[in-house]
Amino acid sequence: MGQDGQIVEKTLFPSPNPFVKLFLVTYISAGLKVKGLLAEPKQVGEYEGFLYLRGGIKNVGMVRPARIAQFASEGFIVFAPFYRGNRGGEGNEDFAGEDRQDAFAGFALLQGHPCVLPERIHIFGFSRGGVMALLTGLQYSNAASIVTWGGVSDLALTYVERVDLRRMMKRVIGGSPKKALEEYRWRTPLYEMEAMKPPVLIIHGMLDDNVTIEHAYRLEKRLHSLGKYVETWYFENYTHYFPPAINRKVVKDLCYWMKQRDNHDII
Repeated sequence: MGQDGQIVEKTLFPSPNPFVKLFLVTYISAGLKVKGLLAEPKQVGEYEGFLYLRGGIKNVGMVRPARIAQFASEGFIVFAPFYRGNRGGEGNEDFAGEDRQDAFAGFALLQGHPCVLPERIHIFGFSRGGVMALLTGLQYSNAASIVTWGGVSDLALTYVERVDLRRMMKRVIGGSPKKALEEYRWRTPLYEMEAMKPPVLIIHGMLDDNVTIEHAYRLEKRLHSLGKYVETWYFENYTHYFPPAINRKVVKDLCYWMKQRDNHDII
């Protein structure tokens, strides 16, 4: 079948940015053929890698080409998995369960990219992708940095807060946190932060109702208590979604932050 991260199909995809090439990619993840979007700056050269881990589930929160191209235009080669079972990919998405392998294989894909600096690969997660980013950072301790924006850090807390997601979470995870405690713990990287090595940046809107600021606080507190490198950018007046102009500025700022990270940040 091939190794994790191996690209088995790559076709041009319409790009919203004239300086960025987009490709629809089929790659191998734990024996499955999974789909994702790859963005490369058109200018030839070596670039840092950027693993973009989306939020939501299935069509909710699906990868947006404009968002991927936006990060690529900041000087990264970006790969964004759709996760298994989506857009024609094999398998079934299971909300930070086995589909974490799709993120791990995405990191491996960037490591194998001929134009990516293998020791300069960053991990970014938005919303539910925050959990995926932390899990991937635990898997790949040589990641250059991790950024979680409006990110989930505790799946049981998500169950409590998001009444609208409970039916889906029971179906996908196997019950409520009371009935499937181990499944929720397995999906909650807070319990494994002792092993976290890359520097972490937490970005969160304090008015966020989709993923409350409590997720950010719990992650920050845990990392601080363990002496890990963590920075926080909290925004008092914003929700899960930032206004366009602010969003663009935060993207530029976080990309600059990523590029400043070096091995001395890793504890």
